[in-house]
Amino acid sequence: MGEIRLERIDECLWEIPKAGGMRVPARVFASEKLLEKIRQDATLQQIKNVAHLPGIHKYAIALPDAHQGYGFPVGGVAALDAEEGVISPGGIGYDINCGVRICKTNLTYDDLKGKEEELVNALFREIPTGIGKGSIVGVLSTSELDEVARVGVKWAIQRGYGVDDDLAHCEDEGVRPGADPNCVSQDAKARGREQLGSLGSGNHFLEVQRVVEVFDPDIAEKFGLFKDQIVVMIHCGSRGYGHQICTDYLRRVEHEHRDLIKQLPDRELACAPAQSAAAQDYYKAMNCAINFAWCNRQLIMHQARLCFEKVFRASWKELGMELLYDVAHNIGKKEVHKVNGVEREVYVHRKGATRAFPAGRPELPRAYREVGQPVIIPGSMGTGSYVLCGAARSLELTFGSTAHGAGRVLSRTKAKKQWRADELVRQLKERGIYVRGQSKATISEEAPGAYKDLDEVVQVTHEVGISWKVAKLVPVCNIKG
Repeated sequence: MGEIRLERIDECLWEIPKAGGMRVPARVFASEKLLEKIRQDATLQQIKNVAHLPGIHKYAIALPDAHQGYGFPVGGVAALDAEEGVISPGGIGYDINCGVRICKTNLTYDDLKGKEEELVNALFREIPTGIGKGSIVGVLSTSELDEVARVGVKWAIQRGYGVDDDLAHCEDEGVRPGADPNCVSQDAKARGREQLGSLGSGNHFLEVQRVVEVFDPDIAEKFGLFKDQIVVMIHCGSRGYGHQICTDYLRRVEHEHRDLIKQLPDRELACAPAQSAAAQDYYKAMNCAINFAWCNRQLIMHQARLCFEKVFRASWKELGMELLYDVAHNIGKKEVHKVNGVEREVYVHRKGATRAFPAGRPELPRAYREVGQPVIIPGSMGTGSYVLCGAARSLELTFGSTAHGAGRVLSRTKAKKQWRADELVRQLKERGIYVRGQSKATISEEAPGAYKDLDEVVQVTHEVGISWKVAKLVPVCNIKG
Protein backbone atom coordinates (compact mmCIF):
# COMPACT_ATOMS: atom_id res chain seq x y z
CA MET A 1 0.00 0.00 0.00
CA GLY A 2 1.44 3.37 -1.04
CA GLU A 3 1.77 6.43 1.15
CA ILE A 4 -1.54 8.17 1.72
CA ARG A 5 -1.77 11.53 -0.04
CA LEU A 6 -2.56 14.56 2.13
CA GLU A 7 -3.60 17.98 0.92
CA ARG A 8 -2.68 20.92 3.13
CA ILE A 9 -5.73 23.01 4.03
CA ASP A 10 -4.11 25.26 6.63
CA GLU A 11 -0.97 25.49 8.76
CA CYS A 12 -2.07 22.60 11.00
CA LEU A 13 -4.89 21.06 8.97
CA TRP A 14 -4.53 18.33 6.33
CA GLU A 15 -7.09 16.48 4.25
CA ILE A 16 -7.30 13.06 2.65
CA PRO A 17 -9.61 13.74 -0.31
CA LYS A 18 -12.76 11.71 -0.74
CA ALA A 19 -12.07 8.77 -3.06
CA GLY A 20 -13.26 5.23 -3.71
CA GLY A 21 -15.73 4.14 -1.06
CA MET A 22 -15.10 7.15 1.20
CA ARG A 23 -18.36 8.97 1.94
CA VAL A 24 -16.57 12.10 3.20
CA PRO A 25 -12.99 13.40 3.25
CA ALA A 26 -10.76 12.63 6.25
CA ARG A 27 -9.11 15.50 8.10
CA VAL A 28 -5.97 15.47 10.23
CA PHE A 29 -5.07 18.21 12.70
CA ALA A 30 -1.29 18.21 13.11
CA SER A 31 1.87 20.25 12.75
CA GLU A 32 4.52 18.91 10.38
CA LYS A 33 6.43 17.61 13.41
CA LEU A 34 3.41 15.66 14.69
CA LEU A 35 2.51 14.45 11.23
CA GLU A 36 5.90 12.73 11.00
CA LYS A 37 5.00 10.72 14.12
CA ILE A 38 1.45 10.03 12.90
CA ARG A 39 2.80 8.57 9.64
CA GLN A 40 4.79 5.95 11.55
CA ASP A 41 1.78 3.71 12.18
CA ALA A 42 -1.61 2.96 10.55
CA THR A 43 -3.36 6.13 11.82
CA LEU A 44 -3.89 7.70 8.39
CA GLN A 45 -5.20 4.47 6.89
CA GLN A 46 -7.54 4.01 9.85
CA ILE A 47 -9.02 7.52 9.64
CA LYS A 48 -9.44 7.03 5.89
CA ASN A 49 -11.31 3.79 6.65
CA VAL A 50 -13.57 5.60 9.13
CA ALA A 51 -14.69 7.87 6.27
CA HIS A 52 -16.40 4.81 4.72
CA LEU A 53 -18.95 4.44 7.54
CA PRO A 54 -22.62 4.83 6.55
CA GLY A 55 -24.20 8.10 7.68
CA ILE A 56 -20.94 9.88 8.50
CA HIS A 57 -21.22 13.67 8.33
CA LYS A 58 -18.66 16.25 7.08
CA TYR A 59 -15.32 14.55 7.86
CA ALA A 60 -13.61 11.67 9.60
CA ILE A 61 -11.32 13.48 12.04
CA ALA A 62 -7.89 12.66 13.48
CA LEU A 63 -6.75 14.96 16.29
CA PRO A 64 -3.12 15.97 17.04
CA ASP A 65 -2.59 13.10 19.50
CA ALA A 66 -3.83 10.47 17.03
CA HIS A 67 -2.18 7.05 16.92
CA GLN A 68 -3.15 3.57 15.80
CA GLY A 69 -6.03 1.97 17.68
CA TYR A 70 -8.74 -0.66 17.21
CA GLY A 71 -10.72 0.26 14.08
CA PHE A 72 -10.67 3.98 14.74
CA PRO A 73 -7.34 5.60 15.57
CA VAL A 74 -7.06 6.75 19.16
CA GLY A 75 -7.68 10.47 18.76
CA GLY A 76 -10.40 9.81 16.16
CA VAL A 77 -13.79 11.52 15.92
CA ALA A 78 -16.80 10.80 13.71
CA ALA A 79 -20.37 12.11 13.77
CA LEU A 80 -22.77 9.46 12.46
CA ASP A 81 -26.38 10.25 11.64
CA ALA A 82 -28.82 9.16 14.35
CA GLU A 83 -31.32 7.87 11.76
CA GLU A 84 -29.31 6.79 8.74
CA GLY A 85 -25.92 6.16 10.30
CA VAL A 86 -24.36 3.43 12.43
CA ILE A 87 -22.92 2.92 15.90
CA SER A 88 -19.50 1.26 16.17
CA PRO A 89 -18.42 -0.22 19.54
CA GLY A 90 -14.76 -0.28 18.41
CA GLY A 91 -15.11 3.37 17.38
CA ILE A 92 -15.79 4.21 21.02
CA GLY A 93 -13.30 1.82 22.54
CA TYR A 94 -12.84 -0.92 25.09
CA ASP A 95 -12.21 1.35 28.08
CA ILE A 96 -15.53 3.19 27.91
CA ASN A 97 -15.39 6.64 29.54
CA CYS A 98 -11.70 6.40 30.28
CA GLY A 99 -11.79 10.03 31.42
CA VAL A 100 -10.05 12.48 33.66
CA ARG A 101 -10.95 14.86 36.47
CA ILE A 102 -9.13 17.55 38.44
CA CYS A 103 -9.69 18.24 42.11
CA LYS A 104 -8.41 21.66 43.16
CA THR A 105 -6.84 22.56 46.51
CA ASN A 106 -5.89 25.84 48.20
CA LEU A 107 -2.42 24.43 48.90
CA THR A 108 0.71 25.75 47.24
CA TYR A 109 3.85 23.84 46.28
CA ASP A 110 5.60 25.21 49.39
CA ASP A 111 2.89 23.59 51.55
CA LEU A 112 3.65 20.21 49.95
CA LYS A 113 7.45 20.34 50.10
CA GLY A 114 8.85 17.75 52.49
CA LYS A 115 5.57 15.76 52.48
CA GLU A 116 5.83 14.28 48.98
CA GLU A 117 6.83 10.76 50.02
CA GLU A 118 4.32 10.64 52.86
CA LEU A 119 1.55 11.71 50.48
CA VAL A 120 2.44 9.39 47.60
CA ASN A 121 2.69 6.44 50.02
CA ALA A 122 -0.69 7.29 51.59
CA LEU A 123 -2.37 7.52 48.19
CA PHE A 124 -0.79 4.27 47.00
CA ARG A 125 -1.83 2.50 50.20
CA GLU A 126 -5.44 3.72 50.26
CA ILE A 127 -6.40 3.58 46.55
CA PRO A 128 -6.60 0.16 44.87
CA THR A 129 -4.48 0.00 41.70
CA GLY A 130 -3.57 -2.57 39.09
CA ILE A 131 -5.07 -5.46 37.15
CA GLY A 132 -7.91 -7.54 38.58
CA LYS A 133 -9.83 -7.03 41.80
CA GLY A 134 -9.80 -3.98 43.98
CA SER A 135 -12.50 -1.67 45.28
CA ILE A 136 -12.91 1.16 47.76
CA VAL A 137 -16.48 0.04 48.53
CA GLY A 138 -15.99 -3.74 48.62
CA VAL A 139 -17.82 -6.28 46.47
CA LEU A 140 -21.17 -4.95 45.27
CA SER A 141 -24.33 -7.00 44.91
CA THR A 142 -25.71 -7.17 41.38
CA SER A 143 -28.58 -4.85 42.35
CA GLU A 144 -26.12 -2.29 43.79
CA LEU A 145 -24.02 -2.44 40.62
CA ASP A 146 -27.12 -1.95 38.48
CA GLU A 147 -28.01 1.12 40.53
CA VAL A 148 -24.51 2.54 39.93
CA ALA A 149 -25.04 1.92 36.21
CA ARG A 150 -28.33 3.81 36.25
CA VAL A 151 -27.47 6.86 38.38
CA GLY A 152 -23.67 7.27 38.13
CA VAL A 153 -22.01 9.74 40.52
CA LYS A 154 -25.22 10.25 42.51
CA TRP A 155 -24.81 6.70 43.89
CA ALA A 156 -21.55 7.75 45.54
CA ILE A 157 -22.89 11.11 46.78
CA GLN A 158 -25.90 9.45 48.42
CA ARG A 159 -23.52 7.26 50.42
CA GLY A 160 -21.32 10.08 51.65
CA TYR A 161 -18.52 9.81 49.09
CA GLY A 162 -18.73 13.45 48.08
CA VAL A 163 -21.14 16.38 47.99
CA ASP A 164 -23.82 17.68 45.64
CA ASP A 165 -21.43 20.32 44.27
CA ASP A 166 -19.36 17.49 42.78
CA LEU A 167 -22.32 16.64 40.52
CA ALA A 168 -22.48 20.18 39.18
CA HIS A 169 -18.83 20.00 38.08
CA CYS A 170 -18.98 16.70 36.22
CA GLU A 171 -19.78 16.31 32.52
CA ASP A 172 -23.52 15.59 32.23
CA GLU A 173 -23.68 15.92 36.04
CA GLY A 174 -22.19 12.44 36.24
CA VAL A 175 -24.99 10.47 34.59
CA ARG A 176 -26.00 9.55 31.05
CA PRO A 177 -29.73 8.98 30.64
CA GLY A 178 -30.94 5.83 28.95
CA ALA A 179 -28.63 3.41 30.74
CA ASP A 180 -30.22 -0.03 31.01
CA PRO A 181 -28.42 -2.69 33.10
CA ASN A 182 -30.62 -5.34 31.46
CA CYS A 183 -28.47 -4.85 28.36
CA VAL A 184 -25.27 -5.69 30.29
CA SER A 185 -24.08 -9.31 30.40
CA GLN A 186 -23.53 -11.28 33.57
CA ASP A 187 -19.85 -11.56 32.61
CA ALA A 188 -19.52 -7.76 32.61
CA LYS A 189 -21.36 -7.49 35.92
CA ALA A 190 -19.13 -10.14 37.50
CA ARG A 191 -16.08 -8.06 36.57
CA GLY A 192 -17.59 -4.75 37.67
CA ARG A 193 -18.84 -5.90 41.07
CA GLU A 194 -15.28 -6.14 42.42
CA GLN A 195 -13.69 -3.10 40.79
CA LEU A 196 -15.67 0.03 41.64
CA GLY A 197 -13.29 2.58 43.14
CA SER A 198 -9.98 1.46 41.63
CA LEU A 199 -7.42 2.80 39.18
CA GLY A 200 -6.58 -0.18 37.01
CA SER A 201 -3.33 -0.46 35.08
CA GLY A 202 -1.92 0.84 31.80
CA ASN A 203 -2.04 4.61 31.45
CA HIS A 204 -4.41 5.08 34.40
CA PHE A 205 -3.06 7.16 37.26
CA LEU A 206 -3.66 9.53 40.12
CA GLU A 207 -1.26 12.45 40.05
CA VAL A 208 -0.65 15.35 42.42
CA GLN A 209 0.35 18.30 40.27
CA ARG A 210 1.61 21.85 40.51
CA VAL A 211 0.32 24.73 38.36
CA VAL A 212 3.48 26.19 36.80
CA GLU A 213 2.09 28.51 34.14
CA VAL A 214 -1.14 30.42 33.59
CA PHE A 215 -1.86 31.46 29.99
CA ASP A 216 -5.28 33.06 30.44
CA PRO A 217 -5.64 34.69 33.88
CA ASP A 218 -9.34 35.53 33.45
CA ILE A 219 -10.43 32.00 32.57
CA ALA A 220 -8.03 30.53 35.14
CA GLU A 221 -9.73 32.63 37.78
CA LYS A 222 -13.15 31.36 36.65
CA PHE A 223 -11.80 27.81 36.92
CA GLY A 224 -10.27 28.53 40.36
CA LEU A 225 -6.66 27.97 39.23
CA PHE A 226 -3.61 30.00 40.24
CA LYS A 227 0.16 29.71 39.82
CA ASP A 228 1.96 27.31 42.19
CA GLN A 229 -1.34 25.72 43.23
CA ILE A 230 -1.51 22.00 44.04
CA VAL A 231 -4.21 19.99 42.26
CA VAL A 232 -5.07 16.29 41.96
CA MET A 233 -5.67 14.67 38.57
CA ILE A 234 -7.38 11.27 38.25
CA HIS A 235 -7.34 9.30 34.99
CA CYS A 236 -9.24 6.01 34.83
CA GLY A 237 -12.32 4.43 33.29
CA SER A 238 -14.91 1.67 33.57
CA ARG A 239 -12.41 -1.11 34.27
CA GLY A 240 -13.38 -4.68 33.29
CA TYR A 241 -17.07 -3.75 33.29
CA GLY A 242 -16.74 -1.47 30.26
CA HIS A 243 -14.16 -3.69 28.56
CA GLN A 244 -16.51 -6.67 28.70
CA ILE A 245 -19.43 -4.60 27.39
CA CYS A 246 -17.36 -3.63 24.35
CA THR A 247 -16.24 -7.24 23.82
CA ASP A 248 -19.81 -8.57 24.11
CA TYR A 249 -21.27 -6.12 21.62
CA LEU A 250 -18.47 -6.43 19.10
CA ARG A 251 -19.29 -10.15 18.96
CA ARG A 252 -23.02 -9.49 18.66
CA VAL A 253 -22.62 -6.82 15.97
CA GLU A 254 -20.22 -9.02 13.99
CA HIS A 255 -22.75 -11.86 14.14
CA GLU A 256 -25.93 -9.89 13.38
CA HIS A 257 -24.61 -7.46 10.76
CA ARG A 258 -22.07 -9.44 8.76
CA ASP A 259 -23.27 -8.16 5.40
CA LEU A 260 -22.79 -4.53 6.46
CA ILE A 261 -19.35 -5.21 7.90
CA LYS A 262 -18.23 -6.99 4.70
CA GLN A 263 -18.75 -3.72 2.82
CA LEU A 264 -16.25 -1.87 5.06
CA PRO A 265 -12.47 -1.73 4.49
CA ASP A 266 -11.67 -3.06 7.99
CA ARG A 267 -13.66 -5.56 10.05
CA GLU A 268 -12.53 -3.72 13.21
CA LEU A 269 -15.01 -1.01 12.17
CA ALA A 270 -17.76 -3.49 13.05
CA CYS A 271 -20.97 -1.52 13.42
CA ALA A 272 -24.74 -1.78 13.37
CA PRO A 273 -27.39 0.54 11.90
CA ALA A 274 -28.17 3.18 14.52
CA GLN A 275 -31.82 2.14 14.84
CA SER A 276 -31.14 -1.61 14.99
CA ALA A 277 -31.66 -3.63 18.17
CA ALA A 278 -27.94 -4.38 18.46
CA ALA A 279 -26.95 -0.70 18.23
CA GLN A 280 -29.63 0.48 20.63
CA ASP A 281 -28.85 -2.24 23.18
CA TYR A 282 -25.16 -1.39 22.93
CA TYR A 283 -25.90 2.30 23.47
CA LYS A 284 -27.87 1.49 26.64
CA ALA A 285 -25.08 -0.78 27.91
CA MET A 286 -22.41 1.77 26.99
CA ASN A 287 -24.25 4.39 29.06
CA CYS A 288 -24.08 1.97 32.00
CA ALA A 289 -20.30 1.81 31.61
CA ILE A 290 -20.10 5.61 31.30
CA ASN A 291 -21.97 5.97 34.59
CA PHE A 292 -19.82 3.31 36.26
CA ALA A 293 -16.66 5.18 35.23
CA TRP A 294 -17.88 8.52 36.55
CA CYS A 295 -18.80 6.90 39.87
CA ASN A 296 -15.41 5.17 39.90
CA ARG A 297 -13.54 8.48 39.60
CA GLN A 298 -15.77 10.02 42.27
CA LEU A 299 -14.87 7.30 44.75
CA ILE A 300 -11.16 7.64 44.01
CA MET A 301 -11.39 11.41 44.52
CA HIS A 302 -13.11 10.84 47.86
CA GLN A 303 -10.28 8.55 48.93
CA ALA A 304 -7.71 11.12 47.82
CA ARG A 305 -9.47 13.76 49.91
CA LEU A 306 -9.15 11.51 52.96
CA CYS A 307 -5.42 11.00 52.29
CA PHE A 308 -4.88 14.75 52.09
CA GLU A 309 -6.75 15.18 55.37
CA LYS A 310 -4.34 12.79 57.11
CA VAL A 311 -1.17 14.27 55.63
CA PHE A 312 -2.12 17.95 56.06
CA ARG A 313 -4.18 17.51 59.26
CA ALA A 314 -7.16 19.51 58.05
CA SER A 315 -10.54 18.63 56.54
CA TRP A 316 -10.74 18.39 52.77
CA LYS A 317 -13.14 21.33 52.78
CA GLU A 318 -10.59 23.44 54.67
CA LEU A 319 -8.04 22.38 52.07
CA GLY A 320 -10.32 23.66 49.29
CA MET A 321 -10.54 20.25 47.60
CA GLU A 322 -13.31 21.08 45.15
CA LEU A 323 -13.89 19.36 41.84
CA LEU A 324 -12.89 21.56 38.90
CA TYR A 325 -14.36 19.28 36.23
CA ASP A 326 -14.60 15.69 35.01
CA VAL A 327 -14.42 14.97 31.27
CA ALA A 328 -14.99 11.72 29.38
CA HIS A 329 -12.91 10.03 26.67
CA ASN A 330 -13.90 6.91 24.72
CA ILE A 331 -17.53 7.81 24.57
CA GLY A 332 -20.40 7.91 22.08
CA LYS A 333 -23.02 10.58 22.56
CA LYS A 334 -26.23 11.52 20.87
CA GLU A 335 -25.84 15.26 20.30
CA VAL A 336 -27.29 17.97 18.07
CA HIS A 337 -24.85 19.64 15.67
CA LYS A 338 -25.17 21.86 12.62
CA VAL A 339 -24.40 20.05 9.38
CA ASN A 340 -24.47 22.27 6.28
CA GLY A 341 -26.50 24.82 8.24
CA VAL A 342 -29.11 22.29 9.40
CA GLU A 343 -29.31 20.91 12.92
CA ARG A 344 -28.97 17.13 12.93
CA GLU A 345 -29.03 14.49 15.64
CA VAL A 346 -25.79 12.52 15.45
CA TYR A 347 -23.93 9.91 17.45
CA VAL A 348 -20.55 11.55 18.04
CA HIS A 349 -17.89 8.86 18.48
CA ARG A 350 -14.94 10.25 20.46
CA LYS A 351 -12.28 7.54 20.53
CA GLY A 352 -9.44 8.86 22.66
CA ALA A 353 -10.94 12.33 22.31
CA THR A 354 -12.76 14.62 24.69
CA ARG A 355 -15.64 17.07 24.41
CA ALA A 356 -14.64 20.75 24.09
CA PHE A 357 -17.87 22.75 24.03
CA PRO A 358 -17.57 26.54 23.88
CA ALA A 359 -19.39 29.19 25.89
CA GLY A 360 -23.15 29.22 25.50
CA ARG A 361 -23.83 25.49 25.15
CA PRO A 362 -26.72 24.56 27.47
CA GLU A 363 -25.01 21.27 28.40
CA LEU A 364 -22.34 23.14 30.38
CA PRO A 365 -22.51 23.80 34.13
CA ARG A 366 -23.70 27.30 35.05
CA ALA A 367 -20.28 28.13 36.47
CA TYR A 368 -18.64 27.65 33.06
CA ARG A 369 -21.40 28.51 30.59
CA GLU A 370 -20.07 32.03 30.03
CA VAL A 371 -16.47 30.96 29.36
CA GLY A 372 -16.67 27.43 27.94
CA GLN A 373 -16.05 23.90 29.14
CA PRO A 374 -12.87 23.05 31.05
CA VAL A 375 -10.80 20.66 28.95
CA ILE A 376 -8.21 18.47 30.67
CA ILE A 377 -5.34 17.00 28.65
CA PRO A 378 -3.00 14.80 30.70
CA GLY A 379 0.56 14.07 29.68
CA SER A 380 3.05 11.49 30.92
CA MET A 381 4.32 11.14 34.48
CA GLY A 382 7.53 12.96 33.56
CA THR A 383 6.30 15.89 31.47
CA GLY A 384 3.12 17.73 32.39
CA SER A 385 -0.56 18.26 31.68
CA TYR A 386 -2.81 21.10 30.55
CA VAL A 387 -6.12 22.67 31.39
CA LEU A 388 -7.76 24.29 28.38
CA CYS A 389 -11.14 25.79 27.58
CA GLY A 390 -13.56 24.77 24.84
CA ALA A 391 -13.51 27.18 21.88
CA ALA A 392 -16.19 28.12 19.35
CA ARG A 393 -14.38 26.71 16.29
CA SER A 394 -14.56 23.22 17.79
CA LEU A 395 -18.24 23.00 16.80
CA GLU A 396 -17.45 23.81 13.18
CA LEU A 397 -14.25 21.78 12.87
CA THR A 398 -14.51 18.77 15.19
CA PHE A 399 -18.11 18.43 16.41
CA GLY A 400 -17.07 20.03 19.71
CA SER A 401 -14.08 17.72 20.29
CA THR A 402 -10.39 18.03 21.08
CA ALA A 403 -7.32 15.94 21.91
CA HIS A 404 -7.30 13.83 25.08
CA GLY A 405 -3.57 13.39 25.77
CA ALA A 406 -0.11 13.30 24.25
CA GLY A 407 -0.67 10.12 22.20
CA ARG A 408 1.76 7.22 22.09
CA VAL A 409 4.69 6.96 19.70
CA LEU A 410 6.03 3.67 21.08
CA SER A 411 4.07 0.51 21.83
CA ARG A 412 4.03 -0.77 25.40
CA THR A 413 6.24 -3.69 24.35
CA LYS A 414 8.88 -1.41 22.84
CA ALA A 415 8.76 0.94 25.83
CA LYS A 416 9.41 -1.94 28.24
CA LYS A 417 12.47 -2.94 26.22
CA GLN A 418 13.84 0.60 26.18
CA TRP A 419 13.35 1.75 29.82
CA ARG A 420 13.93 0.08 33.19
CA ALA A 421 11.38 0.96 35.87
CA ASP A 422 13.87 1.35 38.74
CA GLU A 423 16.00 3.74 36.71
CA LEU A 424 12.95 5.77 35.65
CA VAL A 425 11.76 6.11 39.24
CA ARG A 426 15.23 7.24 40.33
CA GLN A 427 15.53 9.80 37.54
CA LEU A 428 12.07 11.20 38.21
CA LYS A 429 12.75 11.50 41.93
CA GLU A 430 15.86 13.55 41.16
CA ARG A 431 13.52 15.95 39.35
CA GLY A 432 11.14 16.14 42.33
CA ILE A 433 8.59 13.64 40.96
CA TYR A 434 7.66 10.77 43.30
CA VAL A 435 6.23 7.66 41.58
CA ARG A 436 4.70 4.51 43.06
CA GLY A 437 3.50 1.70 40.82
CA GLN A 438 1.97 -1.71 41.44
CA SER A 439 3.95 -3.10 38.52
CA LYS A 440 7.42 -2.30 37.20
CA ALA A 441 6.16 -3.16 33.73
CA THR A 442 3.52 -0.43 33.90
CA ILE A 443 6.09 2.17 34.90
CA SER A 444 8.30 1.20 31.95
CA GLU A 445 5.32 1.20 29.57
CA GLU A 446 4.40 4.72 30.65
CA ALA A 447 7.88 6.23 30.28
CA PRO A 448 7.72 9.87 29.14
CA GLY A 449 9.65 8.99 25.98
CA ALA A 450 6.87 6.65 24.83
CA TYR A 451 4.62 9.65 24.11
CA LYS A 452 4.43 12.49 21.63
CA ASP A 453 5.43 16.01 22.62
CA LEU A 454 2.42 17.17 24.67
CA ASP A 455 3.37 20.84 24.32
CA GLU A 456 3.20 20.43 20.54
CA VAL A 457 -0.16 18.62 20.69
CA VAL A 458 -1.66 21.34 22.86
CA GLN A 459 -0.19 24.15 20.78
CA VAL A 460 -1.87 22.74 17.66
CA THR A 461 -5.26 22.55 19.38
CA HIS A 462 -4.77 26.14 20.55
CA GLU A 463 -3.65 27.52 17.19
CA VAL A 464 -6.42 25.75 15.28
CA GLY A 465 -8.91 27.14 17.79
CA ILE A 466 -10.66 24.01 19.02
CA SER A 467 -9.60 24.68 22.63
CA TRP A 468 -7.65 27.50 24.31
CA LYS A 469 -4.71 27.06 26.66
CA VAL A 470 -5.50 28.11 30.25
CA ALA A 471 -2.80 26.57 32.49
CA LYS A 472 0.07 24.09 32.49
CA LEU A 473 0.61 21.59 35.31
CA VAL A 474 3.61 19.44 36.18
CA PRO A 475 3.68 16.22 38.26
CA VAL A 476 4.84 16.00 41.87
CA CYS A 477 3.42 12.62 43.03
CA ASN A 478 2.09 9.83 40.83
CA ILE A 479 0.53 6.44 41.58
CA LYS A 480 -0.35 3.81 38.98
CA GLY A 481 -1.25 0.15 38.64
